[in-house]
Amino acid sequence: MKLLCISCMKREEVTASTVVEWFYRPPEGGKDEPIYEYRKTNHEFPSRFSGRLQWNGSKDMQDVSITVLNVTLNDSGIYTCNITREFEFEIHRPLFTSSRLIHLTVVEEAGEDFTSVISEIMMYILLVFLTLWLLIEMVYCYRKVSKAEEAAQESATDYLAIPSENKENCAVPVEE
Repeated sequence: MKLLCISCMKREEVTASTVVEWFYRPPEGGKDEPIYEYRKTNHEFPSRFSGRLQWNGSKDMQDVSITVLNVTLNDSGIYTCNITREFEFEIHRPLFTSSRLIHLTVVEEAGEDFTSVISEIMMYILLVFLTLWLLIEMVYCYRKVSKAEEAAQESATDYLAIPSENKENCAVPVEE
């Protein structure tokens, strides 16, 4: 579980020394206990997290996150990330601090319950039904188009079968 802590207060052209401190407080309350610190090197304090914390920050110290390995239900609580930066200018050395709170609630992994199984079965039934409906619609449309084409051909045939008038029985007399 990555506990994300981002601090964008450092510029590349300005050197700075950075100290990162991580604390943990149980959900019931109590005192913050130090669990991890970075001062040029990583240092893990003896705690319930011993051997399970890993530095996951960046080299430029913009990302100062840590990862909790093998998370358990007891890892729920409030995590605090304190960042202290001292910028090294020629004239003065300003000190900036920032703090981030992370509320973590760990729950048991959800198993497949009856509702999800029923939902999955219904999904497959609906998929089969929709496929059959689409097939029936395609056959219906094909038959409708075929009948329309047959009717068009019959009317064309009827039109061609109409006898033309005989030229000898013209209604209009021709004068010379």
